[in-house]
Amino acid sequence: MKEKVTPTQKALNLWAVILIIWSVYRSFFKMPEWFDEFIAKPAVFVLPVFYYIRRVDKKSILQSLYLNLSGKKLISDVVYSIMAVVIFFGAALLAIYLRTNALPKTNLPDSQTIAIIVILAIATGITEEILSRGFVLKKLYDESKNYFSSIFLSSILFFILHVPILFTNINITGNLLLTFMVTDMVLSIINGFIFLERKSLTVPIFIHAFYNIMVSLMFL
Repeated sequence: MKEKVTPTQKALNLWAVILIIWSVYRSFFKMPEWFDEFIAKPAVFVLPVFYYIRRVDKKSILQSLYLNLSGKKLISDVVYSIMAVVIFFGAALLAIYLRTNALPKTNLPDSQTIAIIVILAIATGITEEILSRGFVLKKLYDESKNYFSSIFLSSILFFILHVPILFTNINITGNLLLTFMVTDMVLSIINGFIFLERKSLTVPIFIHAFYNIMVSLMFL
């Protein structure tokens, strides 16, 4: 007798298809960053998730993803996000200072460049968090009810999703590549706990966006 496919297995099958499509795209197409973030990722990462939630789960997209866009909850999430970003940024500066006895010096670009970086970072945070936290992590946790196993597994999948990006970027090699691999895992684990604790996708999106802004400024 054929075993019934669980909702989590179905969701992971969809994730696997997304990974294959994304890997092929990153390997054979070299498009501008704006195309990746505003067209490719929404089409590959987000639309299949929305379709699955509506047609398979038959649920509200926003409620299913823990994406609350109104009321006190949204304000609370924004304040929490700012506090979390300040703490993370302060911890990073302290770690750099303790290691080098100096704070990093950066020459900020013009306002137009900063605006582009921020917009792209927010777009990346939205698409990747919808897939990795709102969909994959939530499916894993709904079945297992175990914070640690669901967050760890979803973080591994989040890392795998970034392999096509990390290994096709000519600017990321050697120790820098290893650093990004580690920070991707750390970012995913932190966002996973926050997502499940607050039942909100807004905070992980903001934290993810801030991380991407910092990374982008490194390469200017």
